[in-house]
Amino acid sequence: MIAAGSLLGYAALLLAAAPRLARARWPERAPRLAIAVWLALAAAAIGSVVLAGLAMLVPAPRVSQDIAWLLAACGMQLRARYAHPGGLALGAAGALAAVALLAWLTWCAAATLTATARAGRDHRLRLLLAGRHDRRLGALIVEHGEPAAYCMSGARRPVVLTTAALRLLDDTQLAAVLAHERAHQAERHHLLVSLAAVPAAAFPWVPAFRHASDEVARLAELAADDAAAARSPRLAVAGALLTLGSAAARSAPAGAAGANTGPAAAWALGAGGSTAADRVRRLIAAPRPLSRAARAAGALAVAALVALPLVLLAAPAFGAVGAGNRPPPGFRWAWVATLPPPGTPGGAALPGPGGPGPR
Repeated sequence: MIAAGSLLGYAALLLAAAPRLARARWPERAPRLAIAVWLALAAAAIGSVVLAGLAMLVPAPRVSQDIAWLLAACGMQLRARYAHPGGLALGAAGALAAVALLAWLTWCAAATLTATARAGRDHRLRLLLAGRHDRRLGALIVEHGEPAAYCMSGARRPVVLTTAALRLLDDTQLAAVLAHERAHQAERHHLLVSLAAVPAAAFPWVPAFRHASDEVARLAELAADDAAAARSPRLAVAGALLTLGSAAARSAPAGAAGANTGPAAAWALGAGGSTAADRVRRLIAAPRPLSRAARAAGALAVAALVALPLVLLAAPAFGAVGAGNRPPPGFRWAWVATLPPPGTPGGAALPGPGGPGPR
């Protein structure tokens, strides 16, 4: 029961820490690392609950009576460390809850990703009819009166620009916008936003998952801003955002511009959007990036977030190995009573401290 309780406590701790992480300021200095932290937090919380259900099943099955002595002794150690008072009924309930959770999460993931793919495919078909390809820019130009720029999922998909955006942006700003959109594609931000949206869709009543979905979408825009600022002047990127921001908050052609905050619209990530003002302030302030040591520590923290549930699940088993083959007090004779008497088929007596046979 210790393993299951530890896993559930770890999941509760992660979910409780999400609001504090959402208020932290360091993610703006390292948006890529922060995206990894949010995805790891969601995955670790869900994984901990699933593993807790499976851990409750460990002591439920009885070990076969005809196995060798070593396996019987190891089984005793494992049962002693994973045992819980609920027996088979509670173990079966935990396993059923874990399977149901995985099934529901899989169904929501399939529904979310299918809806995203269908929306993107339908929009691309409309764009092929309405737009024209500009080889110089490597973009698809759409006649529309509002300035907008966004990209489709996939590294080889075109960046979409409206004619109004072409009229309002100068060459430097246009280059910054194109760099921003291509950074979305190169870093697979569409996929990351969709993955973060799956737990929020599956468990909308859990605030931590809503925070994760919103923050990953926001941080993806910050990461793309940084990529654009590495290729163009930061003020040019900020100017392009100011130009596109007010229009991108409204609907773009076919409802795509600025659609960067919901799971069904993750196929289109665009410059501008409702957070454009905050992004402009960040670009002008130019926050200092995290040091290399801080980024390395963050990467280790991400690995620890994901690995700790497995460590909590396996810790009792490691304890059983460290305890050796001697059965723990209190379980010895209860376990021996379940084995056939010595001399009968499958019978074997567990050795005591001084030699073979019970003492």
